[in-house]
Amino acid sequence: MRYNFDEIVNRRGTHSLKWDGEKLIKEMGLTERYDEKTIPLFTADMDLPVPQPLIDALHKTVDHKIFGYSVFPEEYYQAIQTWFKKRHDWEIKQEEIIYSPGTVHALHIAVRAFTNPGDGVIIQRPVYPPFTAVIEGNKRLVVNNALNCDEEGYYSIDFEDFEAKAKEEKTKLFILCNPHNPVGRVFTREELGKLSDICAKNNVLIIADEIHGDLIRGNQAFIPIAKVAENVDHIITCTAINKTFNVAGLHCTNVIITNPELRTTFSEIMGFQLASPFTIAALIAAYNEGEEWLEQLKEYIDHTIDWVVDFLAEKMPLVKVRIPEGTYVMWMDFSAYGLSPEEVHDRIYNKANVLLEDGSMFGEEGLQYQRICLPSPRSVIKEAFERIAREFEDVHVDHLNKVSVNTI
Repeated sequence: MRYNFDEIVNRRGTHSLKWDGEKLIKEMGLTERYDEKTIPLFTADMDLPVPQPLIDALHKTVDHKIFGYSVFPEEYYQAIQTWFKKRHDWEIKQEEIIYSPGTVHALHIAVRAFTNPGDGVIIQRPVYPPFTAVIEGNKRLVVNNALNCDEEGYYSIDFEDFEAKAKEEKTKLFILCNPHNPVGRVFTREELGKLSDICAKNNVLIIADEIHGDLIRGNQAFIPIAKVAENVDHIITCTAINKTFNVAGLHCTNVIITNPELRTTFSEIMGFQLASPFTIAALIAAYNEGEEWLEQLKEYIDHTIDWVVDFLAEKMPLVKVRIPEGTYVMWMDFSAYGLSPEEVHDRIYNKANVLLEDGSMFGEEGLQYQRICLPSPRSVIKEAFERIAREFEDVHVDHLNKVSVNTI
């Protein structure tokens, strides 16, 4: 079937964090203004309807009328195995799959299971804020291998720094984000192989957050790090339907651990976990029947990204942005405006009434940046950018005047 991603689905009144979470959002300090006219584009949560087979599966579960404790059927594991074999040529054994009620939850478990208080955990900022919270909240030390950014906004790994930090005695764990949130890099086979080799050589465990791995541009290829490594005994991978199929509220991450000793330790620390019957039904339907929807979704997001790039080039050329290789977020550099991060925030969040995420949340490397999540109907994205552009018109005109004077 053909999906209509331009359809506006009113999410207000559905207990949506994005659309109904005013109290929590303000408590978190994300914005000072939040009202019925706010356009929230701050969280990786699509405003787009999920695949019809998934909806049908959930209706069937509701129609059963009883929602008791559920076990994982063979179909659950087979759906995961078939998906990753077909999409990524990755062979996964059933015993290697461990259910977790969320990726951040799985990261907490890994940090507790494989490190001790005071140990170092490598992350690559600017990066998804919960990575820092997971480390510091468990009294471990953040070891920042900051990504390099060139003049074109392209991010790369500082391998010399990474290796030096991996060699430090305190360093025990590396949390990899691939595709990277928020910079949008999909790391290459060579990059992943080098990361794996350095970690293996220095007895550093890798836990790879690959939950955006299905959300890549049409001209890109995603490679799980477990497919690249010569030996996967030091690799733990988090996969999920949550981002791919817009079911974050169903809490479904699957952790792939090949090493039986690591798997046993992880499971013991996490404890016994069961998924809801809705989660089980959703995963089976999504992986078995959701591919057509995903391909249409990717095409829609690609066109939205193209529209944003063209709009910024015309209306806000001082914003530096690069088409992300993966994810559905864009990482926008506002530094050329010459405004403080606080002034940029005020113009976007309070005056334009658009809720994004300040780049400072991702580390000091993101101080002049804003992150936006784009999987909403394109009319919503257009309205958001038009509002933002209006609030920067005076700065843009002032810049043009200065350029004109300097060229005379």
